Amino acid sequence: MVPSHPKLKQVFVLSTAMLSFISFWKAASVVLCDFGSSAYYAGGIAMRAFGPAFPWFVMGVMLFSGLMLAVYTESCIMFVRGGVYVVVREAMGKVMAKFSVSALVFDYALTGPISSVTAGLYLGGLLSNILPLLHINWHVPDRAFAVVFAVLVTAYFWRANIRGVEESADDNLKIISFVAVVAVLLLGWSGLTLYQRGFTLPPFTPVFSEEALGWTVHFPWLKAVGLIGIVMAFGHSILALSGLETLAQVYREIEDPKVQNLKKAVVLIFIFSVLFTGLLTFISALIIPADLVAGKYAENLLSGLALELNGPYWGRLGMQVLVVLSGTLMLVGAVNTSFVGANGVLNRVAEDGILHDWFRHLHKKFGTTHRIVNIIAVIQVLIILASGGDIFLLGEAYAFGVLASMSFNVMSVVILRFKRMEEEREWMFPFNLRFGNVHFPVGLLLVLVVLLSVTFMNLLTKKIATIGGLIFTAVFYGIFYVSEKLNEKKAQLYTPDDDNDEKLNLRREADILNVVPELTKDRRILVPVRNPNNLVHLAAVLETADDDTTDIIVLSAKIAKGIQSGGETMSDEDKEVFSAVVLLAEKYGKTVKPIFVFSNDPFHSMAQVAQAAGVDEIVMGVSGSTGAEVQLEHLAMAWGMAKKPDAPVKPVLAKVVWQGRQMTFQLS
Repeated sequence: MVPSHPKLKQVFVLSTAMLSFISFWKAASVVLCDFGSSAYYAGGIAMRAFGPAFPWFVMGVMLFSGLMLAVYTESCIMFVRGGVYVVVREAMGKVMAKFSVSALVFDYALTGPISSVTAGLYLGGLLSNILPLLHINWHVPDRAFAVVFAVLVTAYFWRANIRGVEESADDNLKIISFVAVVAVLLLGWSGLTLYQRGFTLPPFTPVFSEEALGWTVHFPWLKAVGLIGIVMAFGHSILALSGLETLAQVYREIEDPKVQNLKKAVVLIFIFSVLFTGLLTFISALIIPADLVAGKYAENLLSGLALELNGPYWGRLGMQVLVVLSGTLMLVGAVNTSFVGANGVLNRVAEDGILHDWFRHLHKKFGTTHRIVNIIAVIQVLIILASGGDIFLLGEAYAFGVLASMSFNVMSVVILRFKRMEEEREWMFPFNLRFGNVHFPVGLLLVLVVLLSVTFMNLLTKKIATIGGLIFTAVFYGIFYVSEKLNEKKAQLYTPDDDNDEKLNLRREADILNVVPELTKDRRILVPVRNPNNLVHLAAVLETADDDTTDIIVLSAKIAKGIQSGGETMSDEDKEVFSAVVLLAEKYGKTVKPIFVFSNDPFHSMAQVAQAAGVDEIVMGVSGSTGAEVQLEHLAMAWGMAKKPDAPVKPVLAKVVWQGRQMTFQLS
């Protein structure tokens, strides 16, 4: 008598944003919505710090961004789920990693305020021009308006992130596309204006204001001239490099071929940044009189560029409207990035057990880590209010986190060149001297020397950034240290590659047939998995399958007796399997459909899912306890028992794959 196999119930589908991969265009747009936003404030801040020479140094920083993007390219390729914390932890241990992530959180804490205040200043300047035309006699107090606007924007994104809104690559691409169109119009009109007026290049020698010299005024021997002056001016412009950490966060979402698409995204980011931030800032200095750059347009430089072009006033005002609209979209998007980034980073370090569970408490209704979001929002609102809308003050403080995270990242990549000598790299930062297995990083060391020089000079010249940054970093390091000790007492086990529970979204379905409509591609491959350390067969499928035409169904079947009660749930071991699946899918940049079922016969569950889904292939990993031949025999028997007599005949190729070998069998 043929044994009866119950119909599969308790089907769990695991969905995660990390399993939906994006093109290099979209990846570049996500980074640029943060990185490119500095175009709206970097020039004005630099002008206030060291005078009319500012466009040379902002352009220099944009050219230097090419080197930093190359550094992040190497670090991203080493760690699919990377970022400053992971890279520093692997290179220098948890202590330095805690310092680095504390400085990074300071960066995120200031990203929101400087972006929202800048957007408010641009909007306030636009209203000042439009209201008189509408016969509304109301003077817009620029900084007060900017503070109110910034608080409202922060409150909006606080609420949105409590509800669980993440960044959309599609929305970012639309924003960047619109900004690019506005930039082309602005560049074209600026070129015509320069052709008609002629121009004189700005001076190269920086002339520092007293507030930009900081503590160096007490060291007469440290004169702000020559090379020292160049380093100081470069340090006052370095905030234009904000947002590079976003590249490390978005890398995991880039589609296959991952490394090639990362390189394409980096090239796009670099070209856009040089033309948008660098060139527009330079052109602003050529067209706008220096006294207006330092005065009327100090806090909305690109609006000033639009208004100082040649042409009728209504046309210039229309150009200002486009500039303000595009800038507001990009800057407000950067506020959301600050919430998403800080929340993500703090959740990531929590996986290493250095953030107490209290911070990760989930919202009862929305399931988000609301306490972390609340803390970020409170910090940002306090910074906005304390700044009083002074963009120079915010910019000077902002540079601390930017420089700290970049310096830690470069230093760690240098160290990993020696700690991971045997590891083959798909790409390395150029200018290396090879000694045996060691690629001595001459290029990286030169970049590090520049960063450390600028960091040291910024510590001396930026009082607020130094004091505020060090206090903030110390406070967060203290929180991490105490949290780690408390977690050790609870004897909880954390591993570096554990996936965040928030990333594995569990959905229960009554029947496998409810999942089949979600499979929309021409070909389908079923990949059963059981052991997170034995995914060679899944890697083989991910390496060769065409993501555009193939649905990859990853099935994990848990053996359970008497499973019809309906109260079964996934264990931590089951989640560990899918955590490994997610990491592997991210590595190859391909989409998978993870499914988990309870079954009293794993081979029968494979057959049932394969027949219900209409798969073309079943690819199994080899079992050391039974061997490939026995596995194929068991699957063939289960296939015959599960097949309905009136079912259409469709040949299915079954494979068992292991290192360098495979065994196949035709099922029909």
